[in-house]
Amino acid sequence: MRNFILRRLFLGVFISLFGAMVIYTTIRSLPTSYVETIARQRASNPLSTKTYQEWLDQLNQVYKLDVGIVPGFFGWLENAIQGDFGESWHYGIPVTEKFSQVIWYSVIINIITFIVQIFISIPLGILAARKQYSKTDYAITVFALMGISLPTFFLATILKYVFSIQLGWFDLYGLTGRFFNSMTPFEQAMDIGYHMVLPIFTLMMLSVGGLMRYTRTNMLEVLNSDYIRTARAKGLSERVVINKHAFRNTLIPLVSYMSYIIPSMFGGALITETLFQIPGIGYISFQAIIRGDIPFAMFYTTFIIVLTQISLLLADIMYAVVDPRVRAN
Repeated sequence: MRNFILRRLFLGVFISLFGAMVIYTTIRSLPTSYVETIARQRASNPLSTKTYQEWLDQLNQVYKLDVGIVPGFFGWLENAIQGDFGESWHYGIPVTEKFSQVIWYSVIINIITFIVQIFISIPLGILAARKQYSKTDYAITVFALMGISLPTFFLATILKYVFSIQLGWFDLYGLTGRFFNSMTPFEQAMDIGYHMVLPIFTLMMLSVGGLMRYTRTNMLEVLNSDYIRTARAKGLSERVVINKHAFRNTLIPLVSYMSYIIPSMFGGALITETLFQIPGIGYISFQAIIRGDIPFAMFYTTFIIVLTQISLLLADIMYAVVDPRVRAN
């Protein structure tokens, strides 16, 4: 098992480095030079003592843009390994500092979404499999397909129209209310939670359908296995058959599916957080990317790549936890 984990770690590091190099090459190959824009803005500042060319040369040297793509990437990588991803052009502070300020909003939203998704999707998927081709199965399937099919912006717009404009229950956007600064710490926490309801519900609706369908499909396959028919023939109750025998084997493919949920939620949070203007990593990254903030764009894409590799590694380890037969020597 140890050798297997070491091999997966090595492979994950290699894939992360290769992915980061692809992103770096793509950004370096863009037809528009954002460095020139930044240099022009700084040179036009009345307080600036440097010319446009001096600013351009300095920025090219700082961000390794005065050398080839491969040397430039390894220069960026050397700084990144030391935790230095440069200074955000848009926010004017180090990238990692801005990241530490906003990441916890995204973490809270995604953890709550993940927990709610698990407690809704898996029981409903099992129920649909147990009552195959019944009205319950069809209703759950329609609900799941709606969640899979609806685009993020469409669902978020509908929710905002109904619950914010028509009913007035929630604010259209933002993380805090207008009287946030005058509230007690407990009231501030409740206010933030109140403003997170619609974003969490949006992410949950978009992700619950896929896991629900996946659970149903795998449960149907397990329920048709010989050992399940044997367990029923022995006179075991249906609850014991489902919970003790069928569900444990259903978890094996579910672990593989859930390994992609966390990175996909952080990636999908970019759209949801932007629509609701929640200052998490998704919204902040979107604002930085559309303004040509190359240091922040490189950091965010690398963060998603590394997060994906960590999720896959955890999934491989969980295989052995869920089913002891799945062992790597």
